[in-house]
Amino acid sequence: MAAASVAIEFGNLLPLRAGSGAASSRESSLGASCGRMTGHSLDLDASLVARCLAGEDAAWEQLVKAHTRRVYSLCYRFTGSDPEAQELSQEVFLRVFRTLKSFRVGEGSFVVWLMRLSRNLLIDNYRRTRQERSTESLEDHSGSLQESRALEGRADWRLAGREASETLQGALQKLSPELREALILRDLEELEYREIAEVLKVPEGTVKSRLNRGRAELARILRRRGVLA
Repeated sequence: MAAASVAIEFGNLLPLRAGSGAASSRESSLGASCGRMTGHSLDLDASLVARCLAGEDAAWEQLVKAHTRRVYSLCYRFTGSDPEAQELSQEVFLRVFRTLKSFRVGEGSFVVWLMRLSRNLLIDNYRRTRQERSTESLEDHSGSLQESRALEGRADWRLAGREASETLQGALQKLSPELREALILRDLEELEYREIAEVLKVPEGTVKSRLNRGRAELARILRRRGVLA
């Protein structure tokens, strides 16, 4: 496989653009559609990776198609920008192409490996562009986090369609990166606590703590906007 051809082929595989009606209406269900991993999908990933490492171009195309929506969704939820998510998704798969040999089939889930790689790239990008952003920090919010209770179970986002996607995305952007990524991986991508701990390289207890804090802060933001009672 030639790196140049990979970049060109990948440009035709990006499926969703957040600005389109189709993307907005389907964004809220994206995590459910590609979140849970079955034994069949794990076996398929392992087979595709092995074939990629053997030099099969068709296997690389299949691998990219199988995970493009997941990667794009993660990038978009983290950045809130469709053009930036498109660009970062390309960077993720180019990095996957260059480092696929480091993945060990049989030693873990390819999805967890992919999410960790994507997360690291997103954090690097956030640090590079931090000075260019004028985001409101959590410290600037009035009130105390102790006044907000963690939502029971998953965050209760009682909205529908495009409005839900836009409102949720705006609220997510108000969270700190560590709280935002925990919520995205658990409540949108539906990874298990163990898998999130592997992606973030933190203990499961830390994952649960960040989720509780993130849900509480997200609920407070949504209440301020009149979304939650």
